[in-house]
Amino acid sequence: MSLFDLTGKVGIVTGATKGIGEAIAWRLAEHGAKVVISSRKMDACERVAAAINAKYPDAAIPVACNIGHKDQLQNLVDQTMAKWGKVTTLVCNAAVNPHFGSMLDIPDDAFERIMKSNILSNQWLCNMVLPQMIERRDGTITIISSIGGHHGNAVIGAYCISKAADMQLARNIALEFGEYNIRANAVAPGLVKTDFAKALWSDPKILEDSVSGSTLKRIGAPDEIAGAVVFLASAAGAFVSGQTINVDGGATAF
Repeated sequence: MSLFDLTGKVGIVTGATKGIGEAIAWRLAEHGAKVVISSRKMDACERVAAAINAKYPDAAIPVACNIGHKDQLQNLVDQTMAKWGKVTTLVCNAAVNPHFGSMLDIPDDAFERIMKSNILSNQWLCNMVLPQMIERRDGTITIISSIGGHHGNAVIGAYCISKAADMQLARNIALEFGEYNIRANAVAPGLVKTDFAKALWSDPKILEDSVSGSTLKRIGAPDEIAGAVVFLASAAGAFVSGQTINVDGGATAF
């Protein structure tokens, strides 16, 4: 377990009240990290933090944050610093996808919201935590991307554009700040059974088409993404930086 021991680490997880984000928060706490539970609704943050603290005492705090608001992101970092004095582990998980359909039909405001929430907010948040990581010469940043960032897509095209940009954001951070012992990576899930991806698995035909293009022939679970994030945050991933790790059931093996 020493390779995956996160004792002394402090992690912020955005979108941490359900799905992949909640699974990540639980697994970080299980391996010894302190975790900030963040999403738009405070009651949801409090619910998840309370559940984690019931099993791992004093491991989690709730901080409500809408990632589309820069001041709320700064408050998220400020509250973490006030509580625990550092951020060693940032997980940019929260994302939006308000449009399902042709790129011909996407409204400008929907396209702009996707780019702001899925790219610009990550840039903001990374820049907010990087200075203290540089000072301590230690830190990890993991951006939850998607294998959609590797391919064109006829129904979630703008979302996939944003996820390709997230991969590049991780590479840029890794390149610029690696000399300070800061590692940045992206994790690109395949189809995972979450409410966020419901449009892609609730329809039996779409689900069948999606899983048929993977080696495991099944949909993923949030916990299967969380394991990759724990790896990247821990000593086990100490020599991994600037990468996009596909956790996709073998979908990109073809």
